[in-house]
Amino acid sequence: MAKSCKSQEEIANDAIKNALKALRKRHLLEEAAHRPAFEALSRPIASQGSEWKEKAESLQLELQQCYKAQSRLSEQLVVEVAESRALKSSVQEKETAIAEMQKELTGVSEERSQLKSDLEQKIKALELVMSENSELKARLEQMTTKANKAEAENKMLVDRWMLEKMKDAERLNEANALYEDMVQRLRASGLEQLARQQVDGIVRRSEEGAEFFLESSIPSTCKYRLNAHEGGCAAILFEYNSSRLITGGQDRSVKVWDTNTGTVSSNLHGCLGSVLDLTITHDNRSVIAASSSNNLYVWDLSSGRVRHTLTGHTEKVCAVDVSKVSSRNVVSAGYDRTIKVWDLMKGYCTNTIIFHSNCNALSFSMDGQTIFSGHVDGNLRLWDIQTGKLLSEVAAHSLAVTSISLSRNGNVVLTSGRDNLHNLFDVRSLEVCGTLRASGNRVASNWSRSCISPDDNHVAAGSADGSVYIWSISKGDIVSTLKEHSSSVLSCRWSGMGKPLASADKNGIVCVWT
Repeated sequence: MAKSCKSQEEIANDAIKNALKALRKRHLLEEAAHRPAFEALSRPIASQGSEWKEKAESLQLELQQCYKAQSRLSEQLVVEVAESRALKSSVQEKETAIAEMQKELTGVSEERSQLKSDLEQKIKALELVMSENSELKARLEQMTTKANKAEAENKMLVDRWMLEKMKDAERLNEANALYEDMVQRLRASGLEQLARQQVDGIVRRSEEGAEFFLESSIPSTCKYRLNAHEGGCAAILFEYNSSRLITGGQDRSVKVWDTNTGTVSSNLHGCLGSVLDLTITHDNRSVIAASSSNNLYVWDLSSGRVRHTLTGHTEKVCAVDVSKVSSRNVVSAGYDRTIKVWDLMKGYCTNTIIFHSNCNALSFSMDGQTIFSGHVDGNLRLWDIQTGKLLSEVAAHSLAVTSISLSRNGNVVLTSGRDNLHNLFDVRSLEVCGTLRASGNRVASNWSRSCISPDDNHVAAGSADGSVYIWSISKGDIVSTLKEHSSSVLSCRWSGMGKPLASADKNGIVCVWT
């Protein structure tokens, strides 16, 4: 195509050159033919006639027409040259475009070859995957058959196991009945002996591990002022049958104190959040802390090591208690609107109670079968630990319940609330049997803990003004106001031996009162 375009251009150029040569030749011939006439006209002839004049004018007119024809041919020549140049430029552009298209065509061909190769590889890989999928399906069918067979065998074993359990339960019930009968006989024969063992306010029991206490005295003096924790201390308790005090604070530490010397006996580490509540098993072997890290931490008190980290709550855990019958059962409450029952031996949750109102405080009943819970809506609720069913409910306070404390005999439960009241309820009827209040007493937080003295005669509660108020339960009057704290008192606990009394405040100061 490029050669044909070039030959046409050469032909056009040759035609233009020949036309120019012909015009020049014609012009020279005409000029030579008319030259004698011009010369004759240029000479002065007096006798020239009109015929020559007309001929001269005719020749002059013809010359003008020749000039005009030459001008038109020149213009036509210029136009032809311009068109020739435009055609040449267009031909060059088309040649460039053709070259680019040929290059693009080459690239597309290479890409097509690559895609074809990739497609072949993918087809091979797909065939391999389909083959593996077929093998896996066959294996799955085999495993499903085995699982169904194992499930049937498992069901049969469970049925046999349940039958054996029922037989064991029947034998255990018979043994319990015999045991109860023996205990009743021993109690009937030992009443006189127990009465003789009460001397100077000290009550002892012959059964191993049973508690003993002194008649509680009303404290008046701050024996020790301990800088226990940084950032506040909201949880304190005494070991059973001991004057050793355990404290937990916002600094994520739990400390054991000797209240006779005011020194730290040991530190329990491992908690990852602020300690909001504490409890201890009746054998003094394990301490359990409720934490703002959504977990409960269980320490072995003798070694100081963490035995369990109980996980399951999705919000901070604000209350915890252990059964007074079996150290195996633990109950906790979190701000995820759940109450959880835990098996401390196995370290996992055995039951979860879900309720619409968050729980701030917990306590087990004396028989370990009922849970007392105090809620943000101001109600006191009782739950069955086995079934998780709500047994009863009473409006304890107009604002949130902050504390629950059970009397030693288990017949009275003390509740404190943000309405600044401390109510005593008869456990059997859930009727208010006493209300304690003071003009200056203001409950400081949703987890402010009050307590009943070991002899069930007094109640101690802290206030936002830093005071500790002590009431007489029988009279309903304040018998003492202790002032040593400079910030809100968050928790009060009486030693099970009757003294001392301990209180903790928002600055982490713990006071030991005697």
